[in-house]
Amino acid sequence: MIYRRIRNLREDHDLTQAKVAELLFITQQQYSLYEKGYRDIPTTALITLANLYNTSVDYLLGRTDEN
Repeated sequence: MIYRRIRNLREDHDLTQAKVAELLFITQQQYSLYEKGYRDIPTTALITLANLYNTSVDYLLGRTDEN
């Protein structure tokens, strides 16, 4: 679920994987692995993504459906 949510939020904000990866200080390839669910997302990256998309980490993790 988290992987689908971060992809949908990125697309809703008209951001590329490369741009989000740049904000996370990682490569686009590494970020792509997050969206595909092949790598776990570090806590610091989750916090950065929640701040970027003005949502909660709980929403990203699927603990709530309230954005």
